[in-house]
Amino acid sequence: MFESLAHEARIAARSLMDAAAGTLDPTLRLGVTGLSRAGKTVFLTALVQALTRGGRLPAFRAYAEGRIASAALAPQPDDAVPRFEVESHLAALTGPDRRWPEGTRRISELRVVVDFESRSGFLSRQKPGRRLTLDIVDYPGEWLLDLALLSQDFRTWSRKTLAASEGRTRAPIAAAWRAHLATLDPSAPEDEMAARTAAELFRAYLIAGRSERVALSTLPPGRFLMPGDLDGSPALTFAPLDVPAEGDAPAGSLWAMMERRYESYLAHVVKPFFRDHFARLDRQIVLVDALAALNAGPEAVADLETALTDVLSAFRHGRNSWITSLFRPKVDRLLFAATKADHLHHTSHDRLEAILRRLVGRAIERAEFGGAAVDVVALAAVRATREASARQGREELPVIVGVPEKGESSNGQIFDGEEEIAVFPGDLPADPEVALRADGYRGRAQSEDGGDLRFIKFRPPRLAPERGVVHLPHIRLDRTMEFLIGDALI
Repeated sequence: MFESLAHEARIAARSLMDAAAGTLDPTLRLGVTGLSRAGKTVFLTALVQALTRGGRLPAFRAYAEGRIASAALAPQPDDAVPRFEVESHLAALTGPDRRWPEGTRRISELRVVVDFESRSGFLSRQKPGRRLTLDIVDYPGEWLLDLALLSQDFRTWSRKTLAASEGRTRAPIAAAWRAHLATLDPSAPEDEMAARTAAELFRAYLIAGRSERVALSTLPPGRFLMPGDLDGSPALTFAPLDVPAEGDAPAGSLWAMMERRYESYLAHVVKPFFRDHFARLDRQIVLVDALAALNAGPEAVADLETALTDVLSAFRHGRNSWITSLFRPKVDRLLFAATKADHLHHTSHDRLEAILRRLVGRAIERAEFGGAAVDVVALAAVRATREASARQGREELPVIVGVPEKGESSNGQIFDGEEEIAVFPGDLPADPEVALRADGYRGRAQSEDGGDLRFIKFRPPRLAPERGVVHLPHIRLDRTMEFLIGDALI
């Protein structure tokens, strides 16, 4: 109890510091997260480029109305947190090599200062200047999964993890770890080599679950997938055990050793992240690669639904008031974005949104009940394809056209990274329930010669600067910006 109160006191103290710093220049803290390959780095790069350099943003009202005077990067807000290297990511997207930047592997921050004119002043021609300071916190979605562990002791986590590993999709990839687990006696004396072997095999199982073929989402602990400077440390040298339903771990046992390291992981890794970053967010966008889960099958879809529901229980949803923002800050705007919408024809974008809304239904109900504004969007922060029509026999099909990455292959053809191809992505069903059934998703993308291309990776588009500025093509980035920060620019 005392530890919990102290933890809450530290959160409150940090909130007071944030509020004091923002008295003259109000600050909005936006969290950007999502699970692996959802496109966090690309999204954040496109967001900053659109804010600071403009573009085609008709749904972002403050920009469309001409009320944004300027937007520029400012010095890093937290000295102990790495800066999001937006310049190098933009160079990767738009340079001669045209490649996607490296994904998020650690927490990072960036500050953008937006000078704008209020709508009332703009209409009355008084044009009083105002300023919004936007602090963007980018963090791996795998770390977000860890927050659910704060409510689980070692026994509960072990039993849940073991039960999950028995599923049809998980069992084959968990076989090596489960075989080693069967040789371990939790009550035997602690053994460092046994712990290391168990941790390595357990980590291999989690990594295999993240592959595109399997596309699982619920794979905590998150630092096993992205260890950073903790790689090889005792804090990551533990694994679930088949422990009895009752009783305590014998002193000096393997069970006691694993339990101690699990609790240390929560105390020294998960709680500081929650206190110093997560609990201070005002807005949040969660990026979701729903198409990968749909392609991988019903177990991946069900796992994605579970992950989205479980991890979002950690958010303190609801409208912020002055007093709650000081002591119990809440996420008052929450956006779920189904990424890679450019892999579908626009006629399926609303259907993709409907599927994601169904997947996060329980989480959305909880957030709206708390007063938070919630939305779902089908998004491509950087659009890699364009739409066209192709004739197949007497039928004319809507296709997407793009350049596959070098080395990508389909139907025996290996692409050179320069040639454009046309892909028929199929149609998502109008009823989300049909899409989530085992036989519901029929959107197997095909090339003009009928080859299966649903997992093809496209290169970033070729872009020509306009008056010396590169504007990144997108799908609904402007609508996303309006939802996340538009109300702060009124």
